[in-house]
Amino acid sequence: MKHAVILAGSGDKVRPVQDDKPTSMISVMGRPLLACLIQWLSANGIRNITITCSHRYEMIREYFGDGQAMGVNINYLLEDEPLGSGGAVKNALRFLAPASDEPVLVVNADSITNLNLGDVFAYHDLRKAKVTMVSVPMVSPYGVVDFNEKGQVTAFREKPELPYWVNAGIYVIDPSIYELLPDRGSQEQVTFPLLAEKGQLHAFKSQAFWRSINNVRDISELRADMEKLFLSLFFSPVVSYAANNALRQSNQGLSYVKAAEPSTAEVIEAEEASFVSVNRISIV
Repeated sequence: MKHAVILAGSGDKVRPVQDDKPTSMISVMGRPLLACLIQWLSANGIRNITITCSHRYEMIREYFGDGQAMGVNINYLLEDEPLGSGGAVKNALRFLAPASDEPVLVVNADSITNLNLGDVFAYHDLRKAKVTMVSVPMVSPYGVVDFNEKGQVTAFREKPELPYWVNAGIYVIDPSIYELLPDRGSQEQVTFPLLAEKGQLHAFKSQAFWRSINNVRDISELRADMEKLFLSLFFSPVVSYAANNALRQSNQGLSYVKAAEPSTAEVIEAEEASFVSVNRISIV
């Protein structure tokens, strides 16, 4: 997988609170949400990125430029009028067509995740799918009250996972579906039902960390989640050992030195003290 398409679109989900910037440029721990997304793509080996955008396009272009500062190559596709997710993907595939006929990763710009894309690509190849859609557990937007047959409350559960799966807005798309995509409109409403009927749309279920901004409330919740995630990693003995070594070497003026490996006793002690999953960290 060599190329990713980021659907920045109109970016107006949180207007008028964030009317001065698109949703993808909302600050998360001092960085735009889109910067976190690009860093995630780069960490998964994707260096060529196309961003489809319209609202406040200049702000995105000014911040990221050609992407070299983040170790990637960025192109921009500006929509004079909203094309919808399907039209944006079709336009991007048309733009990429001369260069490649391999599957393309498509992601929404208003979400953040630490999903391991290698697993998704392998699943897509194994299933020989036309489109693979990443699905994540549905989380209740409210706290849940449990009670027995007598109406007695037995427990409170704060925003638990429900027994359903939702679309994460992350897709592996084969360019061969080009003609099935609308010039304007939603791929979820127009194209995906057609592929589902033919058994060519597959779902990759993931328990990875994933958050999406769909309204103003989601902004504060995402920021709080990211702070908790950062602190859980920062105070993890395994992670902090490597981080402290890297910081110490940086302060000594070393441009790059491999961190010394901890002793067996230190590793055992760290593992007993804390366990951090790369793909899923519980936030409570």
